[in-house]
Amino acid sequence: MGIITLMRLLFVADGRSPIAQNWMRYFAERGDEVYLASTFACDVDFPLKRLEFTPVAFSAVKKQTSRPGTASARTVGLRTLIRQRFGPLTIPRSARKLRAFIQEVQPDLVHALRVPYEGMLAAEALSSGRGLDTRPSFIASIWGNDFTLHAPSTPLMGYYTRKTMQTVNALHADCERDIRLARQRWSLSQEKPTLVTPGNGGVRTDVFYPPQTPVKEPVIINPRGFRPYVKMEAFFKAIPLVLEKRADAKFICSSMAGESQALSWMKELNIEHAVQLNPPLTHAQMADVFRGAQIVVSPAVHDGTPNSLLEGMACGCFPIAGDLESIREWITHGQNGLLVNPNDPQSIADGILLAIQREDLRLEAAGLNANMISARAEYGLNMKKVGEFYKSIT
Repeated sequence: MGIITLMRLLFVADGRSPIAQNWMRYFAERGDEVYLASTFACDVDFPLKRLEFTPVAFSAVKKQTSRPGTASARTVGLRTLIRQRFGPLTIPRSARKLRAFIQEVQPDLVHALRVPYEGMLAAEALSSGRGLDTRPSFIASIWGNDFTLHAPSTPLMGYYTRKTMQTVNALHADCERDIRLARQRWSLSQEKPTLVTPGNGGVRTDVFYPPQTPVKEPVIINPRGFRPYVKMEAFFKAIPLVLEKRADAKFICSSMAGESQALSWMKELNIEHAVQLNPPLTHAQMADVFRGAQIVVSPAVHDGTPNSLLEGMACGCFPIAGDLESIREWITHGQNGLLVNPNDPQSIADGILLAIQREDLRLEAAGLNANMISARAEYGLNMKKVGEFYKSIT
């Protein structure tokens, strides 16, 4: 076993995010000096050398109990529009605070765990070099819809996305599509190194694993919560279409307990008896829910590699997802899952009904997906690659 050279790492991230925490925890527990400039006030349950609140784009000053992605549909949509239009205007001022933190810490590496607005903030802090004795290496992570939804939304979002790609020393993405887009559209030069791994580091297979016996009941889980790019209305409208032919089907929706829009759809569509709205759950609790389901559905129109989709697949769920280029890197239609039109309730319903009907397809997919998760998405394997990638650019 090779000797691990420990590093001084400064992460710029939304510290509330379970995805970001999963990534940072690896290095903190490994023994690296880990510093966090969090764009939202937060607490973490792993050792940090220091946590500095660094707000940007109207991020919350007060600590919140809710995690990203758990707000109401109306709130999420409005907040996204406001941040896209006006958030970039806050970057220069916020960058001064981050630059002072970088100067104090003197990290070997700065890693922004998303482009809007963490990568943009770090790029602004590092691009001029003003106030820095030495400039550390800089890596940014692309998450799911950074390029396909946020970057084209306004001219300023496009400007800061390009600036981030021009400033980084290396890029991490959760799908090959985003590496291509970074180079072709968003000004990442060809010589800069890249790495593709799941955004949260991968699947913890000691937590997310299949049930002892395949699930016999038609239980369908949608783990995505309300997000502007997940077509939740189409998913809810698909439910009565499924129930017409499979009245015994049950649907579970994550992070939606008490959500007024979901409750309204359930009443309007007369599907209250068949739908369960869950509160936010821990990883262990989510794994138990996945193991009790046959099918996991991700009706997104913008996405990279959804971590929850991989976790559901690791637990033996048959995946049904929006037909996107990034998803096709993981799912081959009709072999280890189904790809549907996420805007079309009938397409979603047809996919669910086919999956319920075809036990042979579900069993074959479960085996294929277990092998794929082990080879490409296992947490320890991927984070070891990340550690090696860090060393190569510092």
